[in-house]
Amino acid sequence: MGARRGAGAEEVLSLITRTLAEAGRVPGEVVALATADAKADEPGLVAAAERLGVPLLTYGAGELAAVPVPRPSAAVLAAVGTPAVAEAAALLAAGPGGVLVVGKRKSARVTCAVAGPLSSPPPSPSSSSPLDGPG
Repeated sequence: MGARRGAGAEEVLSLITRTLAEAGRVPGEVVALATADAKADEPGLVAAAERLGVPLLTYGAGELAAVPVPRPSAAVLAAVGTPAVAEAAALLAAGPGGVLVVGKRKSARVTCAVAGPLSSPPPSPSSSSPLDGPG
């Protein structure tokens, strides 16, 4: 997940729901939200993770910058020190061999991407997938 300062939990949760729907998944399947260390205390992200009942995982700019992503951003690089937050954090949270299920999607102040393991079975009511989002 990526978020501009002041992004609210409702905007975060709304984008999560829309992004997951593209993959035929639901918020109950989310096992974590992931973002940059710089966003660890962002109230909207913290509240969204709490409402989903999942941890908010954070990664340093160097860790995020080392992850190849399909759409790096010069603006995000200038702001956060890495060319991607949402997609890179989602891939890191998915673990080794993780793949993007849905690339970054944006709302006014939030960015979200969904990643999961390469061998991920088709979604089912009991399956889980890490989630991530501006970046």
